[in-house]
Amino acid sequence: MKKLILALFILPLLGFSQSIKGNFSPAEEFSYAFLYEATPEGANYVNRGKLDAEGNFEITIDSSVAPGIYKIVYAIPPEENNFDFIYNGKETTAFNFSYEKGVEFTESEENKLWSSYLKSMDMVNQTISNYYTKDGKDEKGFNSVFKVVKDTQLAYEESANGKLVSAFITANRPYIPVAYEDLGTYSKNLKSHYLSQIDFSNYLLQSSSFLVDRVTSYVFDIVQNSSNETYKKHVDDVAATINSNNLGIKTNLLEILWQRFVTLENHDLANYITEKYLLELAHKTENKVLAETITSYKNTSIGTKAPNFDIPLVDNLTNLHQLKEEAHYLLIFWSSGCGHCLAELPKVKALIADNPKLKVIAYGLEDEDKKWSEEIKNYPNFTHVIGLGKWDNPIVKTYGVAATPMYFLLSPSKIIMAKPYDYNDLEVVLKSL
Repeated sequence: MKKLILALFILPLLGFSQSIKGNFSPAEEFSYAFLYEATPEGANYVNRGKLDAEGNFEITIDSSVAPGIYKIVYAIPPEENNFDFIYNGKETTAFNFSYEKGVEFTESEENKLWSSYLKSMDMVNQTISNYYTKDGKDEKGFNSVFKVVKDTQLAYEESANGKLVSAFITANRPYIPVAYEDLGTYSKNLKSHYLSQIDFSNYLLQSSSFLVDRVTSYVFDIVQNSSNETYKKHVDDVAATINSNNLGIKTNLLEILWQRFVTLENHDLANYITEKYLLELAHKTENKVLAETITSYKNTSIGTKAPNFDIPLVDNLTNLHQLKEEAHYLLIFWSSGCGHCLAELPKVKALIADNPKLKVIAYGLEDEDKKWSEEIKNYPNFTHVIGLGKWDNPIVKTYGVAATPMYFLLSPSKIIMAKPYDYNDLEVVLKSL
């Protein structure tokens, strides 16, 4: 009898165990599914599941795994090969995934409801687009279209009541006019409404990709005139929408926008974000790494005068800014212990041999001067500066040196003209002088 009672006690517990499981196709392109708990600060590793020959995996979830936003990483680089999902602690989550079709949830009411909602809203938006494309002046048709929009949204909000997905469906609530609007008026109001329904303090939204997707879409996609002034206005809108009580998420989102403009090589916008918002936010949130990163980028943006430093010459001590303005300058950060540097410096020497109007300033980042003193004898026509302390040398932070060799092409007045990525890039830049 005791054994029977124990079995009856255990079986209900087993019935409530949850798991994350899925199928990847084609199976041979994948090996593991890595499960992470997503947070506003990043992601915490939970477990991994090895795929079988058919591409299936399963990760059992125990009671220590809290409800929230989770992430499946399926390839490298992880930041580009992942997707979010909702785990409510009550149900198994299952999906099928392929590069062609993306993710399709087969179990989990939370995730199936969100997927269904997004598909329905895509259809609704297509109906709105068709209405304005065909004529856009039929008020009866207008009312009919937006009644469908309203009914669809309300139906999904009702279905999501009490579920985690409710935060996302509410945040995605579309703009619904109360009376007829022509296309211009509707577009203007749609844009002004785009961020208004979002609760930026919501932990689930902060942990997911929703806020990043929404904000980047607002800044970069809802743009008729992609001028810097328009971009600045959109950045201002984002900053104004996020309450000052949410400094963490405000910093994160503006840093993402900053990074996007850096990638686009739009120095004006990147530095605009730094000067107006991000540097102050970095100080308020005590994010020293961010403050140093954005400051060094600003200091060394193309079109900026290169930060000054001392240069010991034979007879006296001068500095970068005091060098005669009669030539272009190639500033190279290197190290005598850097294999790439020792391979590239001879190429640079040969490349500039026939260009007397180009002067090289080689800034060696070193722990000590012995090896450096011998190595610089190979480059008698370079102006050499040693930076002891290597990566702890202050010039490293000033110029944002993350690896060596690192190149800066300066005008005669020491304005940064280019920042070649590597030797091949340098060769192209110098041939254009």
